Amino acid sequence: MKKIHVVAILFLLFTAGIKAQQLPLYSQYMFNKFLINPAVAGSDGYSSFNLTAREQWIGIDKSPRTHSLSYQTRILKRSYIIRSKSVKRKTFSPGTEGRVGIGAYVFDDRNGLISRTGFQFTYAYHIWLDETQLSFGLSGTAFQFRINAEELTFYDKSEPLLSDDLRKTIFVPDANFGVYLLNSRYHLGFSVAQLFQSYLKIGNAGLGDYRILRHYYLSGGYIFPLQKDYFLEPSILIKTTEDLLYQIDFNAKVQYKEDYWVGLSYRTGGAVVLLAGVRLDKFYFGYAFDYTLSSIMKHSLGSHEFMVAVKFGDNARRYRWIDRY
Repeated sequence: MKKIHVVAILFLLFTAGIKAQQLPLYSQYMFNKFLINPAVAGSDGYSSFNLTAREQWIGIDKSPRTHSLSYQTRILKRSYIIRSKSVKRKTFSPGTEGRVGIGAYVFDDRNGLISRTGFQFTYAYHIWLDETQLSFGLSGTAFQFRINAEELTFYDKSEPLLSDDLRKTIFVPDANFGVYLLNSRYHLGFSVAQLFQSYLKIGNAGLGDYRILRHYYLSGGYIFPLQKDYFLEPSILIKTTEDLLYQIDFNAKVQYKEDYWVGLSYRTGGAVVLLAGVRLDKFYFGYAFDYTLSSIMKHSLGSHEFMVAVKFGDNARRYRWIDRY
């Protein structure tokens, strides 16, 4: 490996990391919004597991890669029953219980010489406003921040990165908050990650302390029925940080029942994402290919993301008007 000076390392890590996206990047978040909004936990009445593996910029050494496993469920003590509002109109209405959702999420995110391994536990509360559900979620999170110094060699053996003054592993607690509005036709969510804006105390005063920034997510989408059993869902995700750097995803997905879907996304900053997926019984399989509209594609085979999910609870405990994934 090339010999790198510690100043260059810290510059790359904290100008490209702290001043921009610090959290894992996903392309299939619209199929598992719990990854970006804790209020989603249990919102659809399912109990579900979701495994996501993302390999970014294939072909480039030490390129970013993310693996995550999430679980969410609704604590339901009473089934949801049909209530007739008219002769031709029937809806599912909840009882007084079953408003609590819980979830958990673990991830391992590696980017060059740094890695973040963390977990999240979530409590969500769901309120019905006629036929629309309003949800609130709060998560306690923690992650281990690590500099992989053993993979480096230096000209100068007195480099700070080789001394005991530099903390190469840091444990950081934090919290996330979210709000989520869900209807049979639309969804709207807002969430804030890394509320505490903790400091990474890397080393002595010479190296300084580096701050984690809050991340804000604003998402929304609307479902348009097409021909029988076909649906078009355009959606948007706006991501920004405390220093007002932002990124926007424009998405469009066509779906047949819950069985098949294809989609296309454009991410500002220069990326086009192709999406596809299929359902087999209780299992859902998804794939996303990111094509970066920059010179990095001359050296890379693109970014690939795989998703496998399994969902339980397809019965009266679930809200029948949520028939999409």
